Amino acid sequence: MQPAIYIMASQARGTLYVGVTSDLIQRVWQHKNNLVAGFTQQYSVHTLVYYELHATMLDAITREKQLKAGSRAKKLTLIETSNPHWDDLYQGLL
Repeated sequence: MQPAIYIMASQARGTLYVGVTSDLIQRVWQHKNNLVAGFTQQYSVHTLVYYELHATMLDAITREKQLKAGSRAKKLTLIETSNPHWDDLYQGLL
């Protein structure tokens, strides 16, 4: 297991969700299959558009808080710098 932060989107430049997990593949699979009740299920946020791996869970949680406190514009820039076409990055994890 490797701590990670991730951003899921409903569509390109759509609704965004920032999360943290110790198992990125499993967590994204849960979101994609609507097994996570709440925001991502309600707003159909199923596309993994950005992620970062971290050495420790504390580092990942700190980064998650930083991203959540930041503006939407900063999140969009972060995504579009590394994933300009808003591709679903999930298949690349498998």
